[in-house]
Amino acid sequence: MAILAAYAVPHPPLIIPGVGRGRERGIQATIDAYEEVGRRIAALAPETLVISTPHSVMYLDYNHISPGRHAEGSFAEFGDPRDRYEVDYDVDFVRSLEAAAGAYGLAAGTMGERDPSLDHATMIPLHFVQTHWGEAGTASEGRPFPRVVRIGLSGLSPAVHYQLGMAVQRTASVLARRVVYIASGDLSHKLAQDGPYGFAPEGPVFDERIGEIFRTGDLLGLLTMDHSLAERAAECGLRSFQIMAGALDRTPVTSELLSLEGPFGVGYGVGCFTPTGPEGSDYTRDYLTRYEEWHAADMAARKAAEDPLVRLARRSLETYVRTGLPLQLHDPDEELAAILAQIPDGRAGCFVSLKKDGELRGCIGTILPTSPSLTDEIVGNAISAGTRDPRFSPVTEDELPELVYDVDVLTTPEPIDGPDQLDVRRYGVIVSTEDGRRGLLLPDLDGVDTVDEQIHIATRKGHIGPDEEVSLQRFEVVRHV
Repeated sequence: MAILAAYAVPHPPLIIPGVGRGRERGIQATIDAYEEVGRRIAALAPETLVISTPHSVMYLDYNHISPGRHAEGSFAEFGDPRDRYEVDYDVDFVRSLEAAAGAYGLAAGTMGERDPSLDHATMIPLHFVQTHWGEAGTASEGRPFPRVVRIGLSGLSPAVHYQLGMAVQRTASVLARRVVYIASGDLSHKLAQDGPYGFAPEGPVFDERIGEIFRTGDLLGLLTMDHSLAERAAECGLRSFQIMAGALDRTPVTSELLSLEGPFGVGYGVGCFTPTGPEGSDYTRDYLTRYEEWHAADMAARKAAEDPLVRLARRSLETYVRTGLPLQLHDPDEELAAILAQIPDGRAGCFVSLKKDGELRGCIGTILPTSPSLTDEIVGNAISAGTRDPRFSPVTEDELPELVYDVDVLTTPEPIDGPDQLDVRRYGVIVSTEDGRRGLLLPDLDGVDTVDEQIHIATRKGHIGPDEEVSLQRFEVVRHV
């Protein structure tokens, strides 16, 4: 077996004594579990450590693999310049991994490195492996420290991250390399009101689900995790764990949850996965196929449940992308006529939002109505969201089946005296300056949990400086999904 074991581990900087300065004793269960992981890896004596990390170079549409022969880093940004780490990269493995990723059609490779230094989410697991490496009586005694492969995350789908893990598995097998996979990632950052990121009810739910997945070894749950739940929980490890799952594709394993805690408001979990048979021998653990079946059924159910406004937005964008022409409302076919009959008369501003793989793919709207009817407003804004949002390239025909739509119909904005009259779940906000610059943010968005965050994002969208004089308006929406 080329993949000797896989470990899911957290990366709190304070676990390093030079950073924690005693505070690390508050996560003793995590420390004890990490020490056990370090001992186990030393006993396995791998030739290569493959580490996936949320804090390396990250792109929305590309998984970055660190290039070069050597890298180093320190905890200076956390007040501890003395704790330094350096590694040699496994150049042959990286080269072969790029080729394997290409064979799967994945956007992954060594291009676009912005910062070559080791990140803390890589150095923390290295710390515990180095602590136990070479201990007397272990298989690592007298052996050189493993070379490293560092992989960043992306905004691409769970299937893509899983396939990248499959490419790791294939590379390890082809090179006959003894590999341990380390998936670095924290759980929810929203476990306590007095924690550094506050509290969200989705936080404990997310951590409980991840703990159960680590305990049972049913890694399908890493792929089918509700994206909105994960976003509101403010996690950072899920995609790292998805790559790890792919590295164990169709491999029988024993699984253990060594620890799960969150005393400082951030969740830390340690999971261990030890192969008990060869890769490819357990088709019940072909999670890519099972995920694709689940995803197809989920998308079909979403489309079947779409309300008329969303169905009109979908029909509008799909028609435009496929034909280059806007949807004609004056002579509707039977299906379109049935949709239009269910949309209320009148005029209103509305926003159409598109998501793909849980990530925003476009959002355009109007604060006040600009068209003769709500139906015309939806048709125009759906086309704009898919083809004219300056943040994204135009939607292609291949992407259409994967899009999820929201249509938000706005009430008339009303001026307010200050932030205390806002509620991030109930009200959207418009931030305006006297010279006409204006930024808007819709209410109840994943990852936006406070009024301060809401105003900050709206201000930034309006190209308004943080110290400029502004006026505020609020509005409500009826969200159609």
